Amino acid sequence: MTEAERIYYDRRAPEYDDWYLGTGLFAARVRPGWHEEVEALRACLRAVSMRSVLDVACGTGFLTQHMAGHVVGLDQSLSMLQIARGRLPGGCVLQGNALRLPFPAGAFECLMAAHFYGHLDHTMRARFLAEARRVGQRVLVIDAAWRDEVLPEEVQERVLLDGSRHTVYKRYFTPAQLAAELGGARVLHAGRWFVAAVA
Repeated sequence: MTEAERIYYDRRAPEYDDWYLGTGLFAARVRPGWHEEVEALRACLRAVSMRSVLDVACGTGFLTQHMAGHVVGLDQSLSMLQIARGRLPGGCVLQGNALRLPFPAGAFECLMAAHFYGHLDHTMRARFLAEARRVGQRVLVIDAAWRDEVLPEEVQERVLLDGSRHTVYKRYFTPAQLAAELGGARVLHAGRWFVAAVA
């Protein structure tokens, strides 16, 4: 994570959940079926049975809290982790680098990455997957679905409540694209807004 990215995520932490909840700067966005799909994604995660889960780039733990088993949330942003800690009373959170995970091989039954994978370019995604497969026996990725109205990849400008502006790389995926990148993964969710697959 670059210094600019660290600053962005630290500043965004208090308003991060607004994106999921449709509040704050996202209150005026027209996203048909959004809330129903967020709930479907939560239900999907609650149905995944794993003994141990490492959620890489867990953010505020908005999705992490729905995973069963022993859960560890990892993120580089301390501001995000402060919020996630309150959502994982039975688990733990720690600061760390997603590309150099501080765990031995096969340490977790599942490694999950939600809305992180799509912020990596092709080379970094391959590097991340190698590390994810080293640490997790299975890899679960949740990200933004590719829709007709968005480019498959772009650099976005993000504006926060404090008026600060930040640039972020973003890649969108069809279910087939995500499954292929994960090596023939099983698609768990294929909606207008989100896609999830496990390999």
